[in-house]
Amino acid sequence: MEQKTTESFIWKPYLITVLFIVLMTIGLRATRDFFDQVNAVLLYLVPVLYSAVRWGRGPAFFTAGIGILAFDFFFVPPVFSFTVSDLRYLISFIVFMSVAGLTAGLASKLRSQIVQARQREASTAALYALSRKITAVSDLEALLAEVVPHISEMLKAQAAVLLPSRVEPMSMEVYPMDAQAWAADEAHVSVAAWVYRHNAIAGRGTKSLREASELYVPLHTGRQVHGVLVISVGDIPLAEMPGLILTAEALSDLVAVAISRVKLASEAKVAQLSAESEKLRTAMLDSLSHELRTPLAAVTGSVTSLLEHESLFTPEDRRELLVTIREGAGRMNRLVGNLLGMVRIESGMLRLNKHWCGVEDIVGVALTQLKDSLQQRVVDVRFDPDLPSVPLDEVLMEQVLINVISNAVKYSPENSRILIEAGRSGAMLELKVRDEGKGIPAGELQMVFEKFYRGKATSSIPGTGLGLAICKSIVEAHGGRITARSGTGQGTEIVILLPVHMAEGEDGKI
Repeated sequence: MEQKTTESFIWKPYLITVLFIVLMTIGLRATRDFFDQVNAVLLYLVPVLYSAVRWGRGPAFFTAGIGILAFDFFFVPPVFSFTVSDLRYLISFIVFMSVAGLTAGLASKLRSQIVQARQREASTAALYALSRKITAVSDLEALLAEVVPHISEMLKAQAAVLLPSRVEPMSMEVYPMDAQAWAADEAHVSVAAWVYRHNAIAGRGTKSLREASELYVPLHTGRQVHGVLVISVGDIPLAEMPGLILTAEALSDLVAVAISRVKLASEAKVAQLSAESEKLRTAMLDSLSHELRTPLAAVTGSVTSLLEHESLFTPEDRRELLVTIREGAGRMNRLVGNLLGMVRIESGMLRLNKHWCGVEDIVGVALTQLKDSLQQRVVDVRFDPDLPSVPLDEVLMEQVLINVISNAVKYSPENSRILIEAGRSGAMLELKVRDEGKGIPAGELQMVFEKFYRGKATSSIPGTGLGLAICKSIVEAHGGRITARSGTGQGTEIVILLPVHMAEGEDGKI
């Protein structure tokens, strides 16, 4: 069926030109009284031009031949005979054929240029569409999964990309992974490996392996070769291969740049993660060296005094030393807890175990643990009488409150007041902790929740800069929000909003 269609398509231009000549001849015979022979022979050039523009040089010359025969048979005396009585008509025939040949050649060349221009336009549009499609892709396999089908559709041929194997450097891997079996054939892989090593095009239409039915184009940027683009060109005529090779090279350049971009982005991401890990490690070591030194010195000094000079101390002195030991141990416990909490958050191991809890109980436990650290500060607790129970992980939320209240103690003067308020705000429970310290500058209100951030005005006060960052991660894991409000000289207020209801699909554990 396909062969019949092809043959019909080949003979169609010739049949149409014959019909065109027949109709023109009938028309000219019917109106021969109005046209002399010179006009008639010129009119026979019209189908020649049309055939050249529409179908090319072959049908144009065929039309010219049929036209001159029809002119000779129907218009040149003796009529209805191919005999020419006047030899001057032979000169006319030669001039006609020369003009027809020249015009047919020019028209055919114009037609070829139009076809090439359309092909270039289509190729440029396809390249532009491909470049837009792969701009935002940041994963190599996803990139090639987008690129290969686009190339296959554009070139109307099977295509695949072969990259060096990550396991065996001397072998090649086919992308996408579900590519056709032909691309993974050992012969294709061997040729692709040669093209990769020598950075040279090979296959049909090239100087290397020209008998092959595939085209192998290296994917290179500068001096680096990233892989090989393989195109199954099949039985495409050699006359059409130069244009196909130019298109394939343009595609290969675009794909190579995209692969290079993805690789550079991946390397930059790895470098960024390494830098962040190094920064985190350095910050943790600095925090440990600075923060543990003070409580350890206090604990060590108090224990040494009790052991070596026990008889010199009164019961009140011993109690004060024991309180100092407990405060130092609690401070170290909070520091280690914050460091471990941050490690859990960074590693994605934070898991919530939610239960219905009363916020009064959580605040009470936090204040009990911080009893010795409050010193001379007055804590004012104000709760709405109809506070609802809230789905919380009480252990983690206690850590949040301990960190927030510890900050309020650390950054407020002695004998000042710390206000803790709780109430309902729509579908959220609002919990506020306010101190009477110096406050936080407006430009630093969001930055205080970043890891290891220490305000310029408070850099002399001991701390790791982890407390509020941990609070933010835990509160957001509960589906809530935490913000800071402050005014110069008016203290700082930390506001925590927590959902009153369980999220849809939660069963108490996340």
